[in-house]
Amino acid sequence: MRAESRSARLAREACFYLAASLSSLAMIYPILWLAASSLKAPDELWRKVYSLVPERLTWANYTKGWSGFGGIRFEVFYRNSAIYAGLGTLFAVVSSAFVAYGFARIEFRGKGFWFACMLLTLMIPPQIQIIPQYVMFAKIGWVNSYLPLIVPKLFGQAFFVFMFVQFLRGIPRELDEAAAIDGAGRLTVFARILLPLLKPALFTGSIFSLYWTWNEFMTPLIYLNSPRRYTLSMALRSFSDPSGLTDWGAIFAMSFLSLVPIFALFVAFQRYLVQGIATTGLKG
Repeated sequence: MRAESRSARLAREACFYLAASLSSLAMIYPILWLAASSLKAPDELWRKVYSLVPERLTWANYTKGWSGFGGIRFEVFYRNSAIYAGLGTLFAVVSSAFVAYGFARIEFRGKGFWFACMLLTLMIPPQIQIIPQYVMFAKIGWVNSYLPLIVPKLFGQAFFVFMFVQFLRGIPRELDEAAAIDGAGRLTVFARILLPLLKPALFTGSIFSLYWTWNEFMTPLIYLNSPRRYTLSMALRSFSDPSGLTDWGAIFAMSFLSLVPIFALFVAFQRYLVQGIATTGLKG
């Protein structure tokens, strides 16, 4: 009986690991295909579409892609995306943490109503906000600049506020009371006690915000007109030429390079990401 049960357990584990491996391969196959296609010659690119092994390595795709278009090298678009994603993430996470502290720790009249109103903004489609926001930013002369992309993030984002509130509700209030007895003000309690404890949620929010901002296409497309201000997503779209011959090898090469920072960030902070998701919302 023990031999049979052990054999059955080993068979189940083997089936589980096989299914997990196949599922993982299916998930990472698009990335592997993109990396392989970026190294293929133009005549091989569409002749062996599903192959992950190039017949010969062609690094010219990276050279041509990095040279950019219109006299603008691809490093300019990288820098633009880094500025936009970096500042946008910093402003969104820090401001959302301040707002979340108010909702989670400070009692004021109508707190439940305003918190519900904030959550309702998550249900508003972004397409509805585009026209009034563009009219407002156009009147104050912010079009073709990064201000319409970054300034709104200074006032917090509903998703991150909700996530941080749920995390703060899991931190005992006795820590705040002990610090208040020692003479600490609200800002000191937030900065020196709660903020370090909020680190897993902050890392999680930062990774989400950086990922969304790095890949954002619609908002930069609306507000940025000058090619020198383009982000990576807009630059990759500008590489294709519907009326002419599109260099797909260069597009695939630059697309793969655009994934490298996000992938490296995820690998480096995966522990905080899992911890933040696992601990957020444990207490309502």
